[in-house]
Amino acid sequence: MLVDTHTHFYDEWLLPDAEAAIQRALDAGVGKMIQADIDSVERPRMWEIGLRHPGVLFQMAGLYPGSVTADNWRYELDQVHGIFGRGTISGGGPGPGSVPQNTVEGTVGGPGPRGKMAPSPDYGWTRSTDVLDQVHRIAAGDARSVPGMTVIVAIGEIGLDYHEGKEYIKEQKEVLRLQFELAAKLGLPVNIHLRDAWEDFLAILKDCKHLNLRGNLHCFSGSYEVYQEANRYGNWSVGIGGVITFKNSKLAQTVARIPMEHILLETDAPYLAPVPYRGKRNESSYLPLIAEKVAEVKGISVEECAEVTTKNAETLFDI
Repeated sequence: MLVDTHTHFYDEWLLPDAEAAIQRALDAGVGKMIQADIDSVERPRMWEIGLRHPGVLFQMAGLYPGSVTADNWRYELDQVHGIFGRGTISGGGPGPGSVPQNTVEGTVGGPGPRGKMAPSPDYGWTRSTDVLDQVHRIAAGDARSVPGMTVIVAIGEIGLDYHEGKEYIKEQKEVLRLQFELAAKLGLPVNIHLRDAWEDFLAILKDCKHLNLRGNLHCFSGSYEVYQEANRYGNWSVGIGGVITFKNSKLAQTVARIPMEHILLETDAPYLAPVPYRGKRNESSYLPLIAEKVAEVKGISVEECAEVTTKNAETLFDI
């Protein structure tokens, strides 16, 4: 069995075909898949599809750096904190019973950044107070799960992204620090998204060394030295996806030096499809292609690669 540690079945590009894509992944030997969270606009669809596939789909909860603005970040973090019954970072009100979660019912419950978002039958989800109740009940146990319901296995995807501009660098840094603190309080790993921001990320990681963070560096693109530096300040694995199959990618040289015990497999579907699907829509059923390339680079069998990376994922995310 393989584990896809980063996917987005709720993305508009993949969601209309999500149910069939999940079945194709299962048929390809991908037995567990983890959906990365983005923000309160995308989250309702993630909950909805995740709740339909317990034990197969697992969820993260967090605020993506590309969704951070000066106007919305406090509101968005309140939404994330509310999931776990942690009140609000802005001090604006009580915990999850009154935080609308933007809601899992499909409408923005307060002065959110993007106005109203109506449920769409095209995406296969509708207003559901049952879903909202279930999400709130997640916090009733160990902040992870309620039997038979969705499971939150990490705070993510969070991080820093300067690729599209540096207007909100200050806000992104603050959001990352606060989510690191939340993960430490909950005892959850983190899933890190980084683009053009390694220096600032490592500086924040150093400042947060006391939090004893653990997690994975999603869609890893750094050098072996960056991997080593990150592991001075926590326990970090790397998420390896379709990029390793690209002809001119230098990632294979880096992966060759990273211990198998710190390697996870991912697709980031529907993005970054591996060869021979590069440039097309990605999906979790393509994960075996990534496993084959990692096995080739490490000089091991595909079976060993699957066994080790699956164990790594199950250990880190407790799934």
